[in-house]
Amino acid sequence: MLKRLLLGSVVALGFAGNASAETVNILMEGVPDTQFVKDLIPEFTKETGIEVNLEVVNYAEMHTKLVPQLVAPKGSYSAIVVDFYWVGEFAKAGWMQPLDDRIKADNVDTSVYIPALMDLVGQVDGTTYMLPFYNYAMGLTYRTDLLADAKNQADFKAKYGMDLKVPATWDEYLKQVEFFTKDGMHGVVNQGLRPDPIAMEWSNYLFANGGEYHDADWNPTLNNEIGIKAVEQYKTAIDKFGPVGSASFSFDEAFNVMAQGKAYSYITYNFFRPAYDDPSKSAVVGKVEIMPVPGPTPDKGGSLNGAWGWAIPKSSPNPDAAWTFLKWVESKEIAKKRALAGGSPTRTDVFDDPDLNAKYAYFPALKQMLLTSHNFPVFTYTPQLVEVLGRELSLAVAGEKSAADALAAIEAEMAELAKKDGKLK
Repeated sequence: MLKRLLLGSVVALGFAGNASAETVNILMEGVPDTQFVKDLIPEFTKETGIEVNLEVVNYAEMHTKLVPQLVAPKGSYSAIVVDFYWVGEFAKAGWMQPLDDRIKADNVDTSVYIPALMDLVGQVDGTTYMLPFYNYAMGLTYRTDLLADAKNQADFKAKYGMDLKVPATWDEYLKQVEFFTKDGMHGVVNQGLRPDPIAMEWSNYLFANGGEYHDADWNPTLNNEIGIKAVEQYKTAIDKFGPVGSASFSFDEAFNVMAQGKAYSYITYNFFRPAYDDPSKSAVVGKVEIMPVPGPTPDKGGSLNGAWGWAIPKSSPNPDAAWTFLKWVESKEIAKKRALAGGSPTRTDVFDDPDLNAKYAYFPALKQMLLTSHNFPVFTYTPQLVEVLGRELSLAVAGEKSAADALAAIEAEMAELAKKDGKLK
């Protein structure tokens, strides 16, 4: 039945009948969603006659390989995937083709995408350059069995005067982190490696306290009571409530601590959620769940967003064939098949699909996470800002700078980058 629906949608969207033998070349990162796309490509080729060649590399190689092709009059990549880190740079350089005319001509409904993801890897200043591909928003993974334990519940109530349950606020969660640091268990494990891991993870602490990176005019808003509190809380989590060495952990090391049952919680990318139920990777199968990072109040989340988008470069040798592929790969049927395989969707109708909700009980939490998540500053110098954050936050965690001094340095350099980009007047 699903295959018949898929074939019907392919014909309806105008995928069939392409008699010319073309090849769409795409450079992609070696992540699970890339494999899920690769597994489905034979269906696309069968219906369209268009071959798709995926060149898969690690993240560190992608930008270096992309840029020479993007600046060329005609490059070798028909379509590209764009990390939110690069959106500002690629848009300002004019490397991506606007998609609005194609979207209108083919009646592609972009309203199905999570709004924050369209802001992050969809539109730039009102022009659509990308279709959101997959999300890697960060959420709070926590041990459900520890929350449900009767002795833990009684002890927590006696110590804090409140029930031990899924945390509704950031303050409630921090109490749990302190409480569960005992008997060889860590309340939390952090990914403190500089620059990207600590910058991304700490952003959740900032948002959870009600902070933001900048105001509407791009004036930095970090060096204040909220920002200082977020830095001090992060330092305390590493120094008092986490395993030795977590100041230099990347996400793999931190995940392993959590998966081995040695921590109550870990703020991490949502694509790690299925791995907790994989016996080959986890000793806590059936004992870990994910939720939006709690915010300052129950109605405000603290999660950091993250995503990639599909785009067609100005230098694409065959943009029409690339668009045919983009329409197909982001159609509801294919997005659903990718999600059923374990992918991280970006469409609300996929998150609401009954088959997916039956298979993955945590899907409603993932949708809520994305609906309440916060975007990292997206501008031409996003990667440079991450470097600054990583350096200064690491100095603060190591005790080599005060939180205020570290944030002051971040603000100063962020302001200069924003002025250089024309964001801050």
